[in-house]
Amino acid sequence: MKFSIGGALKLAFRPWVEGLEYIPAEGPAILASNHLSFSDSFFLPAVLDRKVTFIAKAEYFTSPGVKGKLTAAFFKGVGQLPVDRSGARGAGEAAIRSGVEVIERGELFGIYPEGTRSPDGRLYRGKPGGLARVALATGAPVIPVAMIDTEKIQPPGKVVPKLMSPGIRIGKPLDFSRYHGMDHDRFILRSVTDEVMYEIMKLSGQEYVDIYATAAKRQIADAEKAAKEAAKEAERAAKEAGGAERGGDR
Repeated sequence: MKFSIGGALKLAFRPWVEGLEYIPAEGPAILASNHLSFSDSFFLPAVLDRKVTFIAKAEYFTSPGVKGKLTAAFFKGVGQLPVDRSGARGAGEAAIRSGVEVIERGELFGIYPEGTRSPDGRLYRGKPGGLARVALATGAPVIPVAMIDTEKIQPPGKVVPKLMSPGIRIGKPLDFSRYHGMDHDRFILRSVTDEVMYEIMKLSGQEYVDIYATAAKRQIADAEKAAKEAAKEAERAAKEAGGAERGGDR
């Protein structure tokens, strides 16, 4: 199914790619990518000859009905691995175990260090968990990847995707074997994560923001809520002023 889906994506969107020579023909590696769109997990595997396994919400694999079964088949076909994210810490540990298992099988493991999609197209601080711990526990090389313009294909609220050519820029592998076995040292985890994010920033050309994307999403949601409340208050004040003015005319 991967090849049929990948072929259809390449035919319809014609993604361009740079740095394919940095993907090993065999053996394990971690692909660490920025995250702009839901479609990132489809376009990256589409341009590679090897299977890439990403982590996906378990709900994608357990939804009931015909639609649920089709969704599960699709995600399995493109190499998605279900992880129960019902508990934050448990979910993180499950993702790490899954990543280590993929690497130990000699395969490619894909991960988004930001932990969630960028809310505004900027690059956010990487979380010092899954990426660094899998890399240090296994010694696998980390290959930085930049997805380009994938967020423009299907912006929030748009049902029909825009036919355009997104890009994938792949960087040179990073070797962290000098830290092998130090996957519980939080300073080392932070250092490794920041080094990878710096390489992704250079590849993508994105503006870097030194906060987590989850915090940025909360800030945006709070700002939108405050703006709506201010608009309602202004509307209410305008109505009261209008009523008072009509009363004074009597």
